[in-house]
Amino acid sequence: MKTESILVCGGGLAGMATALGLKKAGFEVSVLAPAYQPMALAEQQYHPRVYALSAASQQFLERLGAWGLMRSERITPVNGMELYGDGDGFVQLDAWQNAQTTLTWIVESGELERALYQALQVFSVPWHQDLFADLTANGVLTQSGQTLPADLVIGADGARSLVRSKAHIEHHSTPYHHDGVVAHLNIELPHQNMAYQWFTGDSVLALLPLPDTNEGPQVSMVWSTQAQQAQDFMALDESAQQQHIQRLLGALTQHRLGKLRLRSKPFAFPLTLERSAMIAPRVALVGDAAHRVHPLAGQGLNLGLGDIEELIRVLQDKPSYQSVGEQRVLERYRRARLEPVLAMRLVTHGLHQLFATQVAPIALARNVGMKLVDKLPFIKRHLIAGAAGKIGF
Repeated sequence: MKTESILVCGGGLAGMATALGLKKAGFEVSVLAPAYQPMALAEQQYHPRVYALSAASQQFLERLGAWGLMRSERITPVNGMELYGDGDGFVQLDAWQNAQTTLTWIVESGELERALYQALQVFSVPWHQDLFADLTANGVLTQSGQTLPADLVIGADGARSLVRSKAHIEHHSTPYHHDGVVAHLNIELPHQNMAYQWFTGDSVLALLPLPDTNEGPQVSMVWSTQAQQAQDFMALDESAQQQHIQRLLGALTQHRLGKLRLRSKPFAFPLTLERSAMIAPRVALVGDAAHRVHPLAGQGLNLGLGDIEELIRVLQDKPSYQSVGEQRVLERYRRARLEPVLAMRLVTHGLHQLFATQVAPIALARNVGMKLVDKLPFIKRHLIAGAAGKIGF
């Protein structure tokens, strides 16, 4: 019987996790992507992009063998969260409120990529150093003109997925007209392994705990703000950016963590809400190629890892007479992901819309609602379980 082959297009987090999971599940799999290039970091320098991993994602990465390859000193457990409304709304979530030791884990993108790539090397997963150009009747055509056979092509090539485009998979994108600005900050007061988030009406600011450095405690800033405001900030010189952070964000946070100071170069990117049909004959999408949600809940990577875990399960459970690329098989994957993806989209988009509305009764209601949630333990347990990836929001 012919062994079916799977080709993963994309060498980022989603692509590497997909290939590793499929290899460990016994499939013949290879990666099509440019050569892996680790980011060179100086001592006590951290990758600019970080993720908040849920308990479900952490357990999946552990099963893949990647979690144990990450350096423990670069992983920050989050024991709780403080959420602030644009009035007097406040919610505090602590892991112990749902009998958990950790709410989530903050990891650097580059550190997770390094661990996944190391695991791929251990399992000898072939890596074609080329780029996807088009689909063929029996596989894909690369930009250098190679033809690679594949019974299933997995698009893990990001939000601007060429695989999605060439497969004619339905895709819808809605701009938020907001940009996300990310950077690492030195803070004056210890973060105590807590994550902090402020909803201000026209922006959302998250400060996520990172390991201390020789300069003291630090956090990762994820600031979602109006596109023009973000662009104005990015156009400032370094000194003016420092003043902006200290003045504007210091006031916004009411100096909860003391003085804030940039310790890394900021980056900005546009925010969009995106969805797709996820599959076509012999093609499946995972991660940002399949969907994107607002980053205010920090669930983008968790959603993508959920895609990967479900796709592997569906391929493992398929009848032996069905091909890995068969429409009926891939339809099971699409259906299984409909509910969790829709639920996350409704939560993140709904929260964005709720706090973007400045109508006085709604502004009052949302802050009253936050104070009510803070007094209801059973709702808190539900929210904490949702953050852990144990149930849907």
